[in-house]
Amino acid sequence: MSREMDKPLISLHLVDSDTSLAKVPDEAPKVGILGSGDFARSLATRLVSSGFKVVVGSRNPKRTAGLFPSAAQVTFQEEAVSSPEVIFVAVFREHYSSLCSLSDQLAGKILVDVSNPTEQEHLQHRESNAEYLASLFPTCTVVKAFNVISAWTLQAGPRDGNRQVPICSDQPEAKRAVSEMAITMGFMPVDMGSLASAREIEAMPLRLLPAWKVPTLLALGLFICFYAYNFVRDVLQPYVQESKNKFFKLPVSVVNTTLPCVAYVLLSLVYLPGVLAATLQLRRGTKYHRFPDWLDHWLQHRKQIGLLSFFCAALHALYSFCLPLRRSHRYDLVNLAVKQVLANKSHLWVEEEVWRMEIYLSLGVLALGTLSLLAVTSLPSIANSLNWREFSFVQYVATSSGGNTGSGSGRPEFQSQDPHLPALHHQTSVLGSRSFCCSLVSVSTPYGHREDLSWTR
Repeated sequence: MSREMDKPLISLHLVDSDTSLAKVPDEAPKVGILGSGDFARSLATRLVSSGFKVVVGSRNPKRTAGLFPSAAQVTFQEEAVSSPEVIFVAVFREHYSSLCSLSDQLAGKILVDVSNPTEQEHLQHRESNAEYLASLFPTCTVVKAFNVISAWTLQAGPRDGNRQVPICSDQPEAKRAVSEMAITMGFMPVDMGSLASAREIEAMPLRLLPAWKVPTLLALGLFICFYAYNFVRDVLQPYVQESKNKFFKLPVSVVNTTLPCVAYVLLSLVYLPGVLAATLQLRRGTKYHRFPDWLDHWLQHRKQIGLLSFFCAALHALYSFCLPLRRSHRYDLVNLAVKQVLANKSHLWVEEEVWRMEIYLSLGVLALGTLSLLAVTSLPSIANSLNWREFSFVQYVATSSGGNTGSGSGRPEFQSQDPHLPALHHQTSVLGSRSFCCSLVSVSTPYGHREDLSWTR
């Protein structure tokens, strides 16, 4: 069992197949790592591939040496911390005290804490792991970083995960050094301030879709309301007035009738805040004014609302394909055939109903395709590959051809590598017969968060 636990999380053939990991130039900057777990292995792989000379400190270097890249030096902890100026602490909080014997060797060095507490530990301890580490090593400079990056993202590369790395420390020079390392490794550092922000950074991996809570509750509330209405109209009313038992419609038919209603309402809630924001700016006569908090939060949730609209539309399409598979539908066909025989009708064809159904199906497929296009372009990996003109063109064509049918989620936030530059939100809306591009500038000021809206033809 111990041998199985020593195996790396990711197969080492990914490391061995890359010849760039075999040799590291002697003049490369040296970085130390304390720990031999999965994250330490992935971190060593990423550092070596980025051109760093890595020294790993382990309590049993002979047993763990084969788990790391051949270019990384695996030795005892005392030797690993002697020469590097930047040392990654990749051990659990409860093992921090075991490193106190290295206090003299660690004096004056930069310790990068990459640990994450469990949800119970986060609620139990008032101070963060990084602050606790700083209290054990007062002569060192502690930096909190890389805790939001998974081991797979480190080893496979930042293209397969979030590139942002929140960093905080009380020493600007230490933050600058770690930020430069993050950029060299292919990530985007985000300055979170002093070490007091470490607790907030450690809480990020514990959050479960925080931006989806309000949109999900909104979609659920709309579904319940429309489902209750359709239940009363299609099931309860026939049962009360005509004594017809149609409760079999509850699992499929009523749900299928409810989903498009929810999708359309959510879609309208995607475009409505942009119109309200434009109207508010035009009424005030200036763009240098803060939006109300409710409108600000509404604008920030447009992407999630749009994707939920696409989800409901996709479910509606799947439910529609399942309608002919129901046993009740087969009974209706048999009963219709019997009635046609009894009525001595050899041919049953209603031209108007045929054309209406054909048009309905065609428009439904086109609308779902348009909505899928807008939903795909809202993904960061796709949107980041498009410039603003290409993105706005796709949004305009999709909304025009689909009758304003689309996710309308807006382009994801543009994060600048310079933390002092504002982040840009973009949205495309259609007012009347003319198309306008709305650039929503989100600026953090000492007085709080301000949204600026600028319009261009």
